[in-house]
Amino acid sequence: MRFIPHEYQSHAIERILDTSTVGLFLDMGLGKTVITLTAVEQLIYNLFDTDKTLVIAPLRVAHDTWSRESEKWDHTRHLKISKILGNVKQRRQALNVEADIYVINRENIVWLVDELGKKWNFDTVVIDELSSFKSASSKRFKALRRVRPLIKRIIGLTGTPAPNSLIDLWSQVYLLDQGARLGKTISGYRDRYFIPGQRSGHVVYEWKQKKESEENIYREISDICISMKAEDWLEMPDRIDRTVPISLDGPSQAKYRQLERDLLLPLGDADIVANTAAVLSNKLLQMANGAVYDEDREEQEIHTAKLDALEEIIDTANGQPVLIFYAYKHDLARIQKRIKSAKKLESNVDIENWNKAKIPVLLAHPASAGHGLNLQAGGNIIVWFGLTWSLELYQQANARLHRQGQTNSVIIHHLVTTGTIDEDVMQALENKATGQDALLEAVKARIEKAREG
Repeated sequence: MRFIPHEYQSHAIERILDTSTVGLFLDMGLGKTVITLTAVEQLIYNLFDTDKTLVIAPLRVAHDTWSRESEKWDHTRHLKISKILGNVKQRRQALNVEADIYVINRENIVWLVDELGKKWNFDTVVIDELSSFKSASSKRFKALRRVRPLIKRIIGLTGTPAPNSLIDLWSQVYLLDQGARLGKTISGYRDRYFIPGQRSGHVVYEWKQKKESEENIYREISDICISMKAEDWLEMPDRIDRTVPISLDGPSQAKYRQLERDLLLPLGDADIVANTAAVLSNKLLQMANGAVYDEDREEQEIHTAKLDALEEIIDTANGQPVLIFYAYKHDLARIQKRIKSAKKLESNVDIENWNKAKIPVLLAHPASAGHGLNLQAGGNIIVWFGLTWSLELYQQANARLHRQGQTNSVIIHHLVTTGTIDEDVMQALENKATGQDALLEAVKARIEKAREG
């Protein structure tokens, strides 16, 4: 297929070619992969400025997206890609293959840095989903930081650089410019742009932005980062968000309220215990979905209300394909038991079959289907059976269908159990105030309300 770039794609390609350090903060569906492949191909074969390129990506993206995308376009089809995946022996074999681009999953970047050490020979590095390096304390960030001085060109790709807080930006930008713009240390960055919020002694749990910090931070990085939104550049299909209220029957509601109030729910021979806010949030979300794991990791079904609503949505779709995002393994099992035609997304074959309309109901976990998958050819209906606190996963998952190439309005159904923590998650997603702070505040408010009642 011949690649005819949009104006914004041409601009992004030129920026990669013209500067050795660039962050492409491009919305989902704007073609980050083909933009980067086009630039890398020119750097290797036209400008002779790059010898070996490493792409660091989520596992499924590393396994499928980069090779599939390069084979799709006439001008990149000749690029040889080696996938540094699998066990140690397989990774070493792939590392020793002569190739233009080497692709590795982000979980193995620590191994690669240790394996090569001072013999690091990748002069160009592409970080696909730069936001996965947002933690300055993570092993993957520390490993890449060690070899950063040996990298001549670096390209960071993400659609959500700071989904929860601008605190997340420091480590990502550091990997781009080695601290030239936002400082050499995370503590210096915090002191400059933030003030301590909630704390316990010397431990700060929350950092609040100083006035005008956002404006100042983006000004500092504007020369190396490009930010583009799909709505500004593409004729995107309409997106219709629908909240489907789910009502619990009396006994199910009583069980939910008891766990919320007492942090303990006796069920037959086993108990449901929630001894921290995070555990309680997790248990309450499970119960809102219809089942919960007990102390022995056995599934205890509470209700079937969401399954009933899901079945109705599928029936109403009249044969149109439906993509369902689930949260827990017992969600998956219960959906598959109820909806016999449902198929779990497990392989590239499943992706192909979905896009060929051969799978009527596709089940996916947002953490495994959130990045790099093009599913827009297969359908336009999404159902969130179980919600997520992660704004990044939520946005990325929806973008599997609501993206360039989609020809129909995308309908997103959210199954929200009324009077439960589902409502708090939906509110947090709508406010884009997701993450640990929103979770803790929601749980605290629910406990207090339940005990008052």
